[in-house]
Amino acid sequence: MGSRMSRRSALALGMALALPGAALAQGFPERTVTMVVPFAAGGSTDVVARIVAEAMGEELGQQVIVENVTGGGGSIGADQVARAEADGYTILMGTVATHALNPLVLPDVAYDPQADFAPISLLVLVPNVLVVNPELGVESVAELVELLKAEPDAHFYASSGNGTPLHLSGELFNSLAGVEMEHVPYQGSGPALEDLLGNQVSIMFDNLPSSAPYIQAGTLRALGVTTLERAASFPDVPTIAETVPGYETYTWNALFAPAGTPPEAIERLGAAAVAAMANPEVVARLEEFSATVVASSPEELSTHVAAEIERWTPIVAEAGLRAE
Repeated sequence: MGSRMSRRSALALGMALALPGAALAQGFPERTVTMVVPFAAGGSTDVVARIVAEAMGEELGQQVIVENVTGGGGSIGADQVARAEADGYTILMGTVATHALNPLVLPDVAYDPQADFAPISLLVLVPNVLVVNPELGVESVAELVELLKAEPDAHFYASSGNGTPLHLSGELFNSLAGVEMEHVPYQGSGPALEDLLGNQVSIMFDNLPSSAPYIQAGTLRALGVTTLERAASFPDVPTIAETVPGYETYTWNALFAPAGTPPEAIERLGAAAVAAMANPEVVARLEEFSATVVASSPEELSTHVAAEIERWTPIVAEAGLRAE
């Protein structure tokens, strides 16, 4: 009996060694997964990450914790994940900033947005919004443009950091509206919102999710969303393009692992992400701030990143946004 069991154990071990992918797929994850958010707590990416991490943890049977790693407009956190062990236990909540804009705008980005990451899933598309402190005294995009033209170089706008889509949103507004606002970069939307609420700075381009509670409370005034269509959650807020023709920006959130992560781990993480995004409670929370759920395959995310780099390259060059 004992020898028979030993032979069976040996056979099982041999099969596991012969099929490492199958063994990993069944066993992964065996411990906590860390989801790195490359921006400060309180911003849009952080909000989306915490909603998704909780739901993914339920799907995976292991906790998914959020770790905020700030700096470099998201590039420091992204680089940390690119250099992490490729075992599936460290993943990145990436954005258009980390995977399209930063490599184009910032001179010291150490990672390649395509070669150094394994795509998992494109989760959501998110509108941006132009918000002001009510004490500024403007109630529309047209009034803001009039003020900025009357008082050139006298006003500043905040964003979540250099090279972010929110930075680009402001520069594109300057260009198309024919105005001048100086950019004030912060270490994420959270700190920028604190100063906006305190009127240390009076204008900000933000992701709609992180500004939504303040817009609803009336402590911030939304002048316009940055997408070509109005946001479903704020149908009374016009688009900036209604006043400034041709204006459009937006952001997105997607999951990435370090390049070389086993395909079986990518498949397991991707399946958990897609299942989480199908959860009605998750969908409802995301729709509160007009995030459009995508829940793509890894292949679709790879194609999306390539298209975004191609899309933003000429825009960044034309706007002269290369940071020194």
